[in-house]
Amino acid sequence: MLEGISFDIPRGATSAIMGPSGTGKSVLLKNIIGLLRPDRGEIWVDGEETVRMREKDMYRVRRKFGVLFQDGALFGSMNMYDNIAFPLREHTRKSEGEIRRITLEKAAMVGLLDHMKKFPGEVSGGMKKRAGFARALVMEPELIFFDEPDSGLDPVRVSYLDELVKKIQEETGATFIIITHNIPSVMRVADHVGVLYRSGLVRFGSKEEMILDDNPIIRQFLAGRADGPIGMDELATEESDVERDLVARSVRRAEDSKAQRELERDRDVLQV
Repeated sequence: MLEGISFDIPRGATSAIMGPSGTGKSVLLKNIIGLLRPDRGEIWVDGEETVRMREKDMYRVRRKFGVLFQDGALFGSMNMYDNIAFPLREHTRKSEGEIRRITLEKAAMVGLLDHMKKFPGEVSGGMKKRAGFARALVMEPELIFFDEPDSGLDPVRVSYLDELVKKIQEETGATFIIITHNIPSVMRVADHVGVLYRSGLVRFGSKEEMILDDNPIIRQFLAGRADGPIGMDELATEESDVERDLVARSVRRAEDSKAQRELERDRDVLQV
């Protein structure tokens, strides 16, 4: 359960949400994009309050979002080209020629042009994430969420992905929100950082402010030290069974058209 969380996400910059495992980072993400609805509180996206919004209106808001899930959430029965093109075919009336132009453009941005005919089972984890990134870009979203994008990648590929994220944010001017606990990645790509602890927000500020902050939780976490208020219980706690089940069901439902819609609809700048 999340409590006492209130912050504004700056437009056109990269913000990272960090914290020990089990502190609610992914739950916060799912609340912002509307996969979960909070029992109380407000979430504002581009001047619109979304918690009590009708599903029809929420669908319109989600079109502003792009999402890169941990494993890329690719459809195993589709090759890389069709995976990237999927949102355009599902949610627009563009011609196949226009879809092809956009798909190849985004594939080129992430370095996948030579792998368009391959299926997810034939490529590396890094390629899957890049394909998921390209798919998140095809609808020209104002806001892109990254749910632990470095999960399962070796340090070299993490560094490559960080540079790619930084480059594309600068090219598109979109607002990026990264859920992670990878401190070196945050230091490379983030402009602003928020730290969660025990389901609450310790602080959200510029990266420079957070580095200089004397809060013992922030100092311990950013330094990666064992000595401090964060104990092994927090570090060892993983996502709850409920959250794990929600994620699993979201991916499974993506195999039918209704679920694919829900998955790809999840697409600014907001106040939380």
